Amino acid sequence: MITQGVFIADRYEVIDKVGSGGMSDVYRAKDHILGREVAIKILKPEFSEDATFVAKFRTEAQSAAGLEHPNIVNIYDVGSENGMYYIVMEYVEGITLKTYIEKKGQLNFKEAISIAIQVGRGIEAAHQKGIIHRDIKPQNIIISTEGKVKVTDFGIARAASSNTIHADVMGSVHYSSPEQARNGFVDGKSDIYSLGIVMYEMVTGRVPFDGDNTVAIAIQHLQEEMVAPSAYAPDLPISLEKIILKATMKSTDRRYATISDMLMDLKRALVSPNEDFVTIVESDLGKTQVISKVAQEDEASITKKAAQALIFDDEYEDEEEYDDDYYDDEYYDDDEDEEDDSRMDRIITIAGIAAGILIVIIVVAILGNMFGLFNFSAKKVTMINVVGTELDSAKEQLTELGLEEDDIMVSYEDSDDYEDGVVMSQSTKEGDEFSLNDTLRLTVAGEEESSDSSSSSDDSSSSSSSSSSSSSGSDSSSTTNKDTTETDAAETDGDTVTVPTVVGLTQAEATTVLDKAKIVVTSTTQDYSDTVPSGQVISQSIAAGEVVKTNSTISLVISKGAKQATYSYTVTNPFPGACTYAIAELNKSGTIPANGAINISDVSKDTLTITLTPLAEDGATPIAEQAQTQTIAGTAN
Repeated sequence: MITQGVFIADRYEVIDKVGSGGMSDVYRAKDHILGREVAIKILKPEFSEDATFVAKFRTEAQSAAGLEHPNIVNIYDVGSENGMYYIVMEYVEGITLKTYIEKKGQLNFKEAISIAIQVGRGIEAAHQKGIIHRDIKPQNIIISTEGKVKVTDFGIARAASSNTIHADVMGSVHYSSPEQARNGFVDGKSDIYSLGIVMYEMVTGRVPFDGDNTVAIAIQHLQEEMVAPSAYAPDLPISLEKIILKATMKSTDRRYATISDMLMDLKRALVSPNEDFVTIVESDLGKTQVISKVAQEDEASITKKAAQALIFDDEYEDEEEYDDDYYDDEYYDDDEDEEDDSRMDRIITIAGIAAGILIVIIVVAILGNMFGLFNFSAKKVTMINVVGTELDSAKEQLTELGLEEDDIMVSYEDSDDYEDGVVMSQSTKEGDEFSLNDTLRLTVAGEEESSDSSSSSDDSSSSSSSSSSSSSGSDSSSTTNKDTTETDAAETDGDTVTVPTVVGLTQAEATTVLDKAKIVVTSTTQDYSDTVPSGQVISQSIAAGEVVKTNSTISLVISKGAKQATYSYTVTNPFPGACTYAIAELNKSGTIPANGAINISDVSKDTLTITLTPLAEDGATPIAEQAQTQTIAGTAN
């Protein structure tokens, strides 16, 4: 019996039991070698003597051991001890999608698409390794307390090959594809079908096919038409409904060709949810449907727009990022009819919910602040009227209102209606709200008096130079570079200005300089630079020295600093059987199946030292004397 404090393999200390399934129990444990929490799935004793169950249990580890992806639960180790078979995997604190749907009901379309995209990415990574999951269902999809979605349980997965693959082991019948139901050929399109059924359940709160027994449900997958999801979710956008319908076509050749194609449409649905762009060649009833197709965009553009659609919406920040919070450890329980959590579990769950909500609020606030959507730190005041008031008096009144003198920008114009030194207009009208982080522009009658005595001269030809000098010298605390740019920003006349150089300034400094020059920054982009430090301006869309109209717009390119080189590695098992690997530099270890390999990407080091140790025939005992230590060079990304 496994109890708290028991050590497995002299390495993993059991902390508590977190779940139980039909053929295994799952425990939270501490890995004392790598100092991290892990989840250990242990085959139940009644199945340990059954070679079929043991083989199936091992298949899960062998199928997923070579997969490393943010949307897949990682497998770290596999072994046996005293007749007990176990798999060590990533510990994720969270909730199954099944429980999330049951507690929330119907999900809104953006949340459903966001979850589907993350699941699709995990499936895509598996398909690229030639692995078909074959049991995609909400019970095998986990939403962590941080909003990350992960696919787990590759227990019936199979590696795809040129040989025929049959669904001799069928997953949950509610989500099984027609070809699985009839024990036919299974490929990546079967996972696409199952994901389509999962999406159907997310947006409607129910599965499309149900019955008294598995045979009845399987027959429905084969023969009956699915009720359109919009029948249960009237507000469902047409793009998402078409994606679900295309993914769940009974004929495989009418579904998406690859999961990558489906991901592209899901991203586009985030950007244009009400656009009818999904092409369904022919329905299962044989009626041709001609659907207009929009011009293709490149994947990078659609991905960027999809990310923005999530960032600027309150449902998932994004990410990550769900505002209904039912997080607990239920994802380890793969039985569909499990008992309710204990009172203590619910208390812990509520605490996790509160932490999750707080994280989401902070992320939304930071991103909103960055993109200028809102600013919690900026106090707002109701603007007063200073038109017709002497400039000094106007400044005093505005200072009493809460403005800093640096937040008041003054320009001068000749006027027949106002005496010199009197405010003619203000950029924010009386009664309007004004953020104390913004700049108030005042237009004053007359000409600015020079504050630089060296500029005083009766020579009228030097008046423009005098005005420029006073502007440059008005802020003695500014850097030399900033002084220069402000001098360059002198107006040539009332309607035009000379563009200053802001290259090398921080974004905030550049915006201030351009604002004072009456040039409006409308957009910024980021790029890597080997010469310009992070956060400073690399280039500007209008060259310095050009004369442009007042309030012309300009865009800036901001440096992200030098791009750090990253490397990818492929580690191949050199032994005839399974082996373990350990990478000290990355604090990473795991198991590589026979004739298998692992891929590691986005590593900052150009070389790694890897120790490979073969496992004995029992698949669990390392043969230390045959261990190999290799130093391998990475491939630059």
